[in-house]
Amino acid sequence: MQFSSTKRTVLRFAKIFVICTASVTGLSAGKTASAAESTAPSWNQFRGPTGDGRSLSTNLPTTWSEQENICWKTPIAGKAWSSPVIENNIVWLTNATEDGSRLSVLAVDATSGKILKDITAFEIAEPAFCHPFNSYASPTPVIADGKLWVHYGSAGTACIDTRSAEIIWARQDLPCDHHRGPGSSPILFEDLLILTFDGFDYQYVAALDQKTGSTVWKTDRTINYESDDGDFKKAYCTPQVFTHDGRLQMVSPAAVGTIAYNPRTGQELWTVYHGGFNAAARPLYTHGVVVICMAGGDRLLAVRPDGTGDITATNVAWKFAKSAPTRPSQVVVGDHLYMVSDKGVFSCLDITTGEPFWTTRHSGSHSASLIESGGRLYACDEDGTCVVFQANPNAWELIAENELESGCMASPAVIGNDLIIRTKTHLYRIGRR
Repeated sequence: MQFSSTKRTVLRFAKIFVICTASVTGLSAGKTASAAESTAPSWNQFRGPTGDGRSLSTNLPTTWSEQENICWKTPIAGKAWSSPVIENNIVWLTNATEDGSRLSVLAVDATSGKILKDITAFEIAEPAFCHPFNSYASPTPVIADGKLWVHYGSAGTACIDTRSAEIIWARQDLPCDHHRGPGSSPILFEDLLILTFDGFDYQYVAALDQKTGSTVWKTDRTINYESDDGDFKKAYCTPQVFTHDGRLQMVSPAAVGTIAYNPRTGQELWTVYHGGFNAAARPLYTHGVVVICMAGGDRLLAVRPDGTGDITATNVAWKFAKSAPTRPSQVVVGDHLYMVSDKGVFSCLDITTGEPFWTTRHSGSHSASLIESGGRLYACDEDGTCVVFQANPNAWELIAENELESGCMASPAVIGNDLIIRTKTHLYRIGRR
């Protein structure tokens, strides 16, 4: 379905509340922003400043509940699975009505939990179908230098001035039938905003000028898909940019295969075929390999990112098919890869060989990605449980198991030594009291 009937962008400005240190109703007073928080790198994109879930903080809280270590708790209306991003002590969230008719942006004061702004990005006359498991605002925004880039798949992409709440530019002309709703998050590279569209009908990657929104390059996928059924061409991945042996590349998993591009030009560098579809976990570049996850096919594999053309027969370092995740992205600590599957199976693998050190089933269904802090790993599930465990290759080592009243589809963010957690109903700041 195309969005020819979509209305043009409608700007609205919500009230900007005067911020004080008063608490959210029923909770104790929020923390005062510290100098360390104002100078620390912001949690600026999906999976944080390095794009791999690693936090620079080594002292995040390990225990909390609805009655313990909650700095503030703010209700968030609507239905959206995007993760929070943070800059200048303000938490930014994309949001949507459950029917997808209003796509919006929220700004929340990180000290008090007060909602500062509620900005309409797009009003949609006839929203496309979205599967109930997904949301109309699942892609995580990206923020830098007072600009926020929001993306709702083919329903719209926009750049917002975070100080004035003005929409600088907006695009609704990038076609894609997501068929089940959007999922891929945008990334920034140099002066480009890079978007991924792996839909039922079209599959391509595009780079827009950050300042103007104009298309700089657009590259169609050249993958030889296994089926003509568009349902098996869908993917929801967020790319990763890195340099390997002096060659700049952007790895972008799709259905059936993964392609590396030159992020400046969109030129293809190499392709690896692995089968499967519905990729959502963000790839990792570490120890000279790229780790890729997929639903079906080879499930989890490590690829040496050199060579050109089809490198399937020559550059796959290892594969791991058991209990690999589809949605939750993994974390590497030292020489080991830690992950949790969609169904709650936790594993530790040797990053150089793919051999498992241990595997254990512990808790429920997972969509949120892991984050790491000081050798501790955090895994929030869809029912409200957050498991904290030690990055220990010798054995599964549970540190704590924490409960909130609603579950997580979004991945946590970090500010200072505190967690920002978005559940299905609320936004929390969690810190030691």
